[in-house]
Amino acid sequence: MFDPSFLHGTVPIDDGFLHYVIGGTGPALVMMHGWPETWWEFRKVMPELARTHTVIAFDMPGMGDSSVQADGYDTKTQAARMHLALNRLGFGEVKLLAHDQGAVTGYVWARDHPGEVTRLVVLDSVLNGFGLEDLYGKDFHFLLNMEPHPVPEEIITDASVAMFHGNVFRKFARHPERIDIQHYIDAYMDPARRSAGYKIYRSWAANAEDIRANAESKRLSQPVLAIGGEHMLALDVAKSFRHVAGNVRGVVVPDAGHWPQEENPQFVIDCAKLFFGPAGVPAPSPALANCVA
Repeated sequence: MFDPSFLHGTVPIDDGFLHYVIGGTGPALVMMHGWPETWWEFRKVMPELARTHTVIAFDMPGMGDSSVQADGYDTKTQAARMHLALNRLGFGEVKLLAHDQGAVTGYVWARDHPGEVTRLVVLDSVLNGFGLEDLYGKDFHFLLNMEPHPVPEEIITDASVAMFHGNVFRKFARHPERIDIQHYIDAYMDPARRSAGYKIYRSWAANAEDIRANAESKRLSQPVLAIGGEHMLALDVAKSFRHVAGNVRGVVVPDAGHWPQEENPQFVIDCAKLFFGPAGVPAPSPALANCVA
């Protein structure tokens, strides 16, 4: 069960629709998840942030309850879809809180629509072309997911989803027991949604080329809060995003791995409230000092 004050909806995009969950009042705050998750990864932080913002958590294209597109899983196309969806919902400006591959899409959205995205929080993700390639040796799923169709589609069957996805969550978590792993396993039981995830990985080379090509000419001026889990990417997130943005602050989430919004949600809430809130509010602890607006 989730907070009943939030409503579910869908918004059309040119090649399908996006499912979203919305609640709260105030400026728009969009949340974008990564692989292999859904909007559900933000369930622990959404109600508190909805006290001061209209929180909109999307299922990314091809995932969750959003439609599965035939192609266009590179971050530039994904960012264009998010821009279109936001405008069709009637919002002109937005703050972003994004995790994993959603954070890379969030950067491209902020880059290509700088007047629309005013502030960006990225959770435990580094960019294609600026650090992500260094992670390929950390687990076999990176290169497997990039294999051409139908290699991963045939290898990862309904019977092996729990093993494969469960391994990803447990390997990169400090506290896997705090993650709703079964929910995400269920969400990827549909082979079409698994294939959509592989298409995201297959787009990484194109993403890297695009991101490197525009790193200087379209350098972000918006404030970027780069949050890394203590036991995963930590300050490497800020190091990566400094290649593409001029105002980047690094923050380390204590006692968390790759899934800080689930492993240590209170820290993420406290940090996001400072960064998305009014300027000058002092941090209650040294660990939150870089979160201050």
